[in-house]
Amino acid sequence: MKLRIVSKSGVIPRYETEGSAGMDLKAYINDPIILKPMERKLIPTGIFIELPLGYEGQVRARSGLAIKKGIGLVNSIGTIDSDYRGELKIPAINFSNEDFEINNGDRIAQLIVAKYERAEIEVVEELNDTVRGAGGFGHTGV
Repeated sequence: MKLRIVSKSGVIPRYETEGSAGMDLKAYINDPIILKPMERKLIPTGIFIELPLGYEGQVRARSGLAIKKGIGLVNSIGTIDSDYRGELKIPAINFSNEDFEINNGDRIAQLIVAKYERAEIEVVEELNDTVRGAGGFGHTGV
């Protein structure tokens, strides 16, 4: 699978290790951005991608930033559809109690490329029964 990329920053996302599932996305900004506690901002990356049909991009928080600094994504995981051609922007949020500064070139999120299938919808009057049934949140224990 080929991922076509245009990089306005000249930085190409890459896998940091052989076993990495995600490629780091870096901030592409002229001036530092300060994220205040509980503040949300879109952080430009200067990256534009072309995914083949049947693939999606998933933008995820970086675990190190999340645990050490409280920086996450507003929507937890962002989905990039294969027909989107705009700039990848990171919807960052500061869950901590301290200001967080983002500088040009900082690694702020990661991009996962995943294959998906589209469902064929079948409208029915009832669903097959299972042992679990309608048991929901916490149904199987803590």
